[in-house]
Amino acid sequence: MSIHNDNPTSPPTDDWGLEPLMDVHELASYLGIPIATVYDWRVHGKGPAAYRFGKHLKFAISDVRAWIAQQRESTSEPRRPDRR
Repeated sequence: MSIHNDNPTSPPTDDWGLEPLMDVHELASYLGIPIATVYDWRVHGKGPAAYRFGKHLKFAISDVRAWIAQQRESTSEPRRPDRR
């Protein structure tokens, strides 16, 4: 599944007019990260918003796009060390 769309102002829809959803495996694969990282983000309140259907998590493509845009780092600002 691709999250790219020629018209970024409107999410793509399926035959029912609904936005496609990604599962945890698709999200992890798209981002090139382990599935466990997606679950870890959920525990710590990070990562894109998700819908829960029983035991299944699904991510709206528009939510994934918005979350990815928020992760962009500015190269003009020096990076601060993570203080814990």
